[in-house]
Amino acid sequence: MEQSAEEKQEQFGKKHLTESGIAYSAAALFTVVLSLLLSAVGSAAGEGYEKQNWYLYLAYLCAQIAFAGAAALYFIRSKESFKAPFQRCHPKYFLIALLLQFGLLFSLSELNGLFISLLGKAGYHSQGVDVPELAGWNLLPAVLVIGLLPAFFEELLFRGVLARNMRGSGWGLLPVLLLSGAMFSLFHGRPEQTIYQFLCGICFSLVALRAGSILPTVLAHFCNNAVILILAACGVGELSALPMGAYLGLIIPSAVCFVLVLVYLVFFDKRGNGRGKLVYGVEFTVAAGGGLLICAIEWIAALVMGFVHG
Repeated sequence: MEQSAEEKQEQFGKKHLTESGIAYSAAALFTVVLSLLLSAVGSAAGEGYEKQNWYLYLAYLCAQIAFAGAAALYFIRSKESFKAPFQRCHPKYFLIALLLQFGLLFSLSELNGLFISLLGKAGYHSQGVDVPELAGWNLLPAVLVIGLLPAFFEELLFRGVLARNMRGSGWGLLPVLLLSGAMFSLFHGRPEQTIYQFLCGICFSLVALRAGSILPTVLAHFCNNAVILILAACGVGELSALPMGAYLGLIIPSAVCFVLVLVYLVFFDKRGNGRGKLVYGVEFTVAAGGGLLICAIEWIAALVMGFVHG
């Protein structure tokens, strides 16, 4: 007896949602394995390898290889076209993504600074993130490896695979935004950046779902990474260290952009709206469970280390 069209759609959704969870777990596992291999190579190279440019570049590349491998695993197993997340979309979404990123990068990151201050008062000490040499022409390979590659592969996995299939399987918009944002934040394993990355994950997912494509969020994600690297290369650390005029000239317009764009996306752009239910939630949780466990252990370990070294 042949399946009905509705039954085939359900099976399609179940398969793609499960494969999305498997991809998330694969990305976490691949990252751990590659990091261990790189550490072994670094240890053989001698003391102080963690600060060497070659090691730092390879560390960033390992993460992107893990994302690429997980995405490839998804597209091979699901038999879905690699082009599916890269649909053409209305040009307005590129502007929307950039304006939203402007708000996230400046006004929202300053709010996250308050959260970091609270952690510091509790005894937490941020471990920081090492980057390769950024002076002069060294900035170009850094922008490629730390700016462009993560923008492409992280958006492909988190928005192009996870968020897209959650919504495509019939989940409501709000659960998709919250869960995909939480999984994005948890994966990065940096407690002091948890709130900022959670909100970035929500905003990127919202833009990608409204646009029906991850192209706008790839652009915004790249701009975020590139601006951070350029500011670091110019010796700009905390925005609060800027002259008051320059500081307010960034924070106020960015806050206005952030609020106005969110208002438009939530209340005026209705594309992709509609109620849903968490169909195949158990299957997805089982498939993504390994990755969630790995990421949770790494997040907790980073939190403990922050307090120990504080």
